[in-house]
Amino acid sequence: MTALVILTVIVIVALIAGLAVYLFWAGTLLARIATKLEGAAGIVHGIKSDAELIMPGVDHINRTGGIVAGALPLLYGMAEGIVTGVTPREPLPEVPEPARPASGTRRSRLLSAVGYGSKHD
Repeated sequence: MTALVILTVIVIVALIAGLAVYLFWAGTLLARIATKLEGAAGIVHGIKSDAELIMPGVDHINRTGGIVAGALPLLYGMAEGIVTGVTPREPLPEVPEPARPASGTRRSRLLSAVGYGSKHD
């Protein structure tokens, strides 16, 4: 019976030691993560202060862009009218020309590569 008690105490001590090592390892990981998050928080605060400085300019740019975007259809229509009125065009013929076939015969280089030549060669 004493051997069983001693083995039980050894197992419990080993379990507690294993848990202590695990908790130490997890604590060091969490400490590293906390350090990195602290550095990231400083960077985020810097970005926020920079953004506060440029925010009025961005609002002005967005308002101006909205005005320009609203005027684009009108400007496009005016430009189309100018181009159409200025571009000289030849008058279309009253009777359209008939379609003409391509001139000459078409030959393939592949046929001559394999030794098949036309009668004209």
